[in-house]
Amino acid sequence: MQQLPSVTYAFLCCIQTEPKSPEMRLEPMIWLREMKELARESISLLAKPTLESGSPNLSSAGAVFIMLKSSLGAGLLNFPWAFNKAGGITAAVLVELGSLIFLISGLVILGYASSISTQSTYQGVVREICGSAIGKLCEICFILNLFMISVAFLRVVGDQLEKLCDSLYMNATLSGEGPPPPQHWYTDYRFTLTALCALVIFPLSVPREIGFQKYTSILGTLAACYLTLVIIIKYYLRTEHVILYEHHYSSRVSSLASMFSVIPTICFGFQCHEACIAIYSSMHNKKLSLWIVVSVLSMLFCLLIYSLTGLYGYLTFGADVAADILMSYPGNDVVIIIARLLFGISIITIYPIVLLLGRSVLQDVCLNDKCRSLVLMEPYERCTRIVLTMTWIIVTLVIALFVPDISEVISIIGGISAAFIFIFPGLCLICAMEMEPIEPRKKSCLIAWGVISILCGAFVFGQSTTTAVMELVYKF
Repeated sequence: MQQLPSVTYAFLCCIQTEPKSPEMRLEPMIWLREMKELARESISLLAKPTLESGSPNLSSAGAVFIMLKSSLGAGLLNFPWAFNKAGGITAAVLVELGSLIFLISGLVILGYASSISTQSTYQGVVREICGSAIGKLCEICFILNLFMISVAFLRVVGDQLEKLCDSLYMNATLSGEGPPPPQHWYTDYRFTLTALCALVIFPLSVPREIGFQKYTSILGTLAACYLTLVIIIKYYLRTEHVILYEHHYSSRVSSLASMFSVIPTICFGFQCHEACIAIYSSMHNKKLSLWIVVSVLSMLFCLLIYSLTGLYGYLTFGADVAADILMSYPGNDVVIIIARLLFGISIITIYPIVLLLGRSVLQDVCLNDKCRSLVLMEPYERCTRIVLTMTWIIVTLVIALFVPDISEVISIIGGISAAFIFIFPGLCLICAMEMEPIEPRKKSCLIAWGVISILCGAFVFGQSTTTAVMELVYKF
């Protein structure tokens, strides 16, 4: 989101057939965690209906694969830092396992809510089950989540550009004689990131439709898996430079506050809930028992990859691990440079998708039907699209340039993600109990679980957002 941000919509485009009836439509979703692929990092958000779909034909194995694509991404970069912040390996793993219960529960509830509402988008299900007011709140949260995912994407790209520029000077210093060459203004990451946004990202984001995502959808997942393997291998093939960190682990004592502080990172990393309804709606077999298996398997695979990355990254660098694990490695390491390039190219191709979805949802929220029909007419549509695209890129770029590191951005995104993982599923469960005939005892237990989910989500949202804002104010 990754890499929120993700490319679920693109993959669904490839697997679905031509429309057979005008009533069956599938709307685009937030894709992160490739924020969650980036990226998820996860990305996988929805927008207005633009994709015609045929009869559902997605297998359960395909559903698990797309869920993984939606979850694995940029969130991976922050997990070793989260292990340190939690107070160590044991505390971090316990928080992951505890969060896994709510992550799986949210996916199951959303699949159930989709089955009784016959809606194929996250906000459509929320609006149908919980009412138009909560549905509108859900759309606003979508916009905020997409916006912060865009900031995180640019922050990650900026980090990689900074390291790549540093590696150029490092190579020049090692190969030459005399004093190191002076750094030029055009190698400053702030200039290169701005130029990248103007010359590459903006042209890719302006078009009304983005067709290249079907060819780049695998990049985020590839980058995430590659990074996990590299971190594990680097730990066992440590050089003298890295051995210095071997016994320098976190000395902080695990506390409830430190453990809760990493939940936003987990929410950002495992976030695929915005896309899960589109995935469920595309499945050929929509039995709830099969959907539970899909949810459990996808979350367990994510748990394995994220835990291995966090564990070995933390063991390698200890308390000195950076918020972006790639920033902890030397800039001239070829294997790490490949990882930087994979993540960078993945983000550059996913950012326009996130912007497209944010632009569409923003128009739906801010414009009434009359204004929307006027704006979508030529030549107003093109002008509006360019202005919104330019404004979105400029604002996210300015924030990304001034944010100290990605951890603050992820804290905010994780807080917003808690609404999609905890709060809205809890609301859907409570409201669904009023629509379905269920025996009183079971109904009371399910309502109680919905209330617990909402309270936990409200706590995570409030705690993570407040902490992130206070840390930003303190650093500035």
